[in-house]
Amino acid sequence: MRADMEIKFLSGVGERRAALLTMELGIRTVGDLLHYYPFRYIDRTKVYRIGELTEENSSTFVQLRGRIVGYAYLGDGRKQRLSVTLGDSTGQIEMVWFQGAKWIEKRIEVGREYMVLGKPTYFNGKANLVHPEIELVEKFLARGNFGMQGVYGTTERLTSAGLGSKGIYGLVCTLWEAVKGRIGETLPGHVVRQLGLMSRAEALENIHFPSSPQKLRAAQYRLKFEELFGIQLGIVSLKAGRTTLKNGFVFARVGHHFLDFYENRLPFKLTEAQKRVVKEIRKDTTSGHQMNRLLQGDVGSGKTMVALMSMLLAADNGFQSCLMAPTEILARQHYASIAKMIAGTPTEGRVAVLTGSTKAAERREILRRLASGEILILVGTHALIEDRVQFDNLGMVVIDEQHRFGVEQRAKLWTKNQVTPHILVMTATPIPRTLAMTLYGDLDVSVIDELPAGRKPIKTYHLKEAMRLKLFGFMKKEIAKGRQIYVVYPLIKESESLDYQNLYDGFEHIIQEFPLPEYRVGAIHGKMSPEDKAEGMRLFAEGVNQILVATSVIEVGVDVPNATVIVIESAERFGLSQLHQLRGRVGRGGNQSYCVLMSGDKLSSDAEKRLEAMVQTCDGFELSELDLKLRGAGDVNGTRQSGEAFDLRIASLSTDGQILQQARDVAEQILAQDPHLTEPQNKLLAALRERYKPSGSIDYGMIS
Repeated sequence: MRADMEIKFLSGVGERRAALLTMELGIRTVGDLLHYYPFRYIDRTKVYRIGELTEENSSTFVQLRGRIVGYAYLGDGRKQRLSVTLGDSTGQIEMVWFQGAKWIEKRIEVGREYMVLGKPTYFNGKANLVHPEIELVEKFLARGNFGMQGVYGTTERLTSAGLGSKGIYGLVCTLWEAVKGRIGETLPGHVVRQLGLMSRAEALENIHFPSSPQKLRAAQYRLKFEELFGIQLGIVSLKAGRTTLKNGFVFARVGHHFLDFYENRLPFKLTEAQKRVVKEIRKDTTSGHQMNRLLQGDVGSGKTMVALMSMLLAADNGFQSCLMAPTEILARQHYASIAKMIAGTPTEGRVAVLTGSTKAAERREILRRLASGEILILVGTHALIEDRVQFDNLGMVVIDEQHRFGVEQRAKLWTKNQVTPHILVMTATPIPRTLAMTLYGDLDVSVIDELPAGRKPIKTYHLKEAMRLKLFGFMKKEIAKGRQIYVVYPLIKESESLDYQNLYDGFEHIIQEFPLPEYRVGAIHGKMSPEDKAEGMRLFAEGVNQILVATSVIEVGVDVPNATVIVIESAERFGLSQLHQLRGRVGRGGNQSYCVLMSGDKLSSDAEKRLEAMVQTCDGFELSELDLKLRGAGDVNGTRQSGEAFDLRIASLSTDGQILQQARDVAEQILAQDPHLTEPQNKLLAALRERYKPSGSIDYGMIS
């Protein structure tokens, strides 16, 4: 049986169930099923007596052995349910099925003895079991394996087709009987021995059918290591391949573009962190290697200044640069900021901005000046990757908030010159260490961990609806001081119409509370035209409007130093990283700034932790680590990284940092001695590296 055999050919599956398994769980092959691991385990060695059950058992699964005393249908129509009474020598308990009742009725018999597995719920102090697993005692005993039983994730549609957790477990049992003794190894013997790992065959057996908690832990460690090791082999190879080639542009000269700006036009003194990063970039661009550097820095830490100085170095060496931003607002913000900073320098007039809304005549002129080399710095959105955008000599590419672009979009910029330009990737989203090692492990990392002098920490408060009048009073006091205020509403795609309604209702409420002529209130959101959004931002940035009501469209690209308050409505609906990004819209001047998190009265445990963390700290990296633990590694903004998410079946970037570091260390050791994995003892590793490329599908192989 090959690992790539379609799942429909496994006994007990067939066409209909195969289609459901593929649609609901992504299981297409027997290899997919073999690597579909339980998410927790139940101890089947313990059998409770009904009389032993208490409300303390309600959080765990319990196993009972008893005879069916009787059953009946209760209720009618959609509310009809099957009620079955199970009894033993200590008492009786009701078992209830709301779905699949007819299927259960055909499989039970009054007076017969059954093993039952379920989680007790209590109503008026009386226990019952809703949708428990039920099996004849004789069948249970004949099956054996009374140790730890895996619980598999499933869905309602699969359960209706007989593929609940127990059904999937049955398919895994069938598959294991067919493949055991034929599981090949994926790691070379020297790695297995060096780390004291279980064999792959033993690990797969003990992940599905653990004989003890110790064996389960060893199996989990082996499979997690293999997964993370395969990924790190690919990442470390990429980095090694780049740093061993002498194929990068050399920026040997520091000339008048850089020096005139640095010596005469620097708007503020660089922080030590900014100086350190500029030195790292300077070292990269004089090494002869192509630079691939990730620049992390909190909102307002001065990343744009570092990017500009890097682009001026390129200009001094006869190269052009481009800066690509994810939104038009942010692109125009960067352009305005750069144009202001280089006013009066030799670079003035040689910077342009190109976006989707650039008028045709202006676009033609920009493209002409770009192709001739007259434009040294081009700022823009994804419009920069269009085929008609041709540079004379592109040497430096800066990408801001790069996770918002797909892999293919970014890669198109690399082809704008025959030699790949130097690449500086910037993000204001602090990335947890384990995520950075996985998603950006082939990049060199710089961190600006220092805010410019004079910036005060933002004071953050969490308020509920009862405090709204007090909030309005505080807002009026800040406006009386000449300050400005953002009021932000969530925008979640699943409930866009409701979100926009909330924004409009909130806008109406605010203009009633802050009426003309004393107050001026504006609003912007994603459904407005770029021109209307830009006009709304202009009115706020120029101080015409004191309050800006917005969706999270203002998360990036707004720099109004006079704004000192941001009120985030329904704050519990945002992820931690997004809350932190939004908070960074204020505190950009010298005045004390405030972030007010408004929420409903009833909050989930995770929402409470998020909002409490926001109140406690302004450290973006600390918050990003907590966000990873609470929300997993989809992406620290709440959406999966475009084209870069690795398909982790068992490892977790939030909890398996030590295993990841070990995998990285071993990968670096092996590749330092055998960069191309051509030595006989590393033959398996070349295949493992190929398997874990982020292509969206995994070839499991290794079933003979």
